Amino acid sequence: QVQLVESGGGLVQAGRSLRLSCVVSGVIFSINAMGWYRQAPGKQRELVADITSGGTTNYADSVKGRFTISRDNAKNTVYLQMNSLKPEDTAVYNCNIGGYVSGSYYPYNYWGQGTQVTVSS
Repeated sequence: QVQLVESGGGLVQAGRSLRLSCVVSGVIFSINAMGWYRQAPGKQRELVADITSGGTTNYADSVKGRFTISRDNAKNTVYLQMNSLKPEDTAVYNCNIGGYVSGSYYPYNYWGQGTQVTVSS
């Protein structure tokens, strides 16, 4: 009964900001790591950011300094604040619950519908 519901995507111009939200149900949210993935047209799925149960964050080099992942355990929600958006950020964004193996984030196989982010130039 795990469910992930993403929202907040849309069409924006380059340089603007967007905040994505993901509401999680069916798990004890506070003990799980969370991640944000994206998949652009013609490209493989990419891990954008992840956050540990304790709040430690990690980012892909392509978004470092522009994106911020955070979580609100009281609301069972993980966020992705995206600033200074670029056309290459255009993708479907999905959140994910997971854990760590040898220091790397590994997703569990639960996926929501995703939310589309389109950045125009």
